[in-house]
Amino acid sequence: MLEAIATETLLTESVLYKTDFYAWTQEQAELLQLGKLNALDIENLVEEIQSLGKQQKQELRNRLGVLIGHLLKWQYQPEFRSKSWRVTIREQRRRIKEHLLENPSLKSYLNQAISEAFQDGIDLVLKETPLDERDLPEECPYTTEQIFDSAFPLGIEAVSQL
Repeated sequence: MLEAIATETLLTESVLYKTDFYAWTQEQAELLQLGKLNALDIENLVEEIQSLGKQQKQELRNRLGVLIGHLLKWQYQPEFRSKSWRVTIREQRRRIKEHLLENPSLKSYLNQAISEAFQDGIDLVLKETPLDERDLPEECPYTTEQIFDSAFPLGIEAVSQL
């Protein structure tokens, strides 16, 4: 009898997960708070928790892609350097550092994230400038230290102007 009730509850949870995700999240949170672990929709909870982790990695890659793209634009188009580019570089550095402080285990993923984000940075440059792929490096030309160095490549004068 209890097994039948548990199975029915799980089926209801799966339906709610598919039809009203917000309601499902609220119900799962309430079940956790009440300690009703047997009533949890474990399969979908696992999927959602894994998805949250993937989102954190994706945010790091996205921000690195924007940062690397602007570093490349700054390096390869010095005649078009602007306050907007400086501010974007500064903002992305700050937000990446904050993200890593909030998610310190992502530091072990940083080198891979830079490598993966490099192509996004190239795509940004190709989309926003007249440069061609042959004008740009094949691999990320920046070290991790340079990527996070507030004086690179802007120079002290540019940083103090911000």
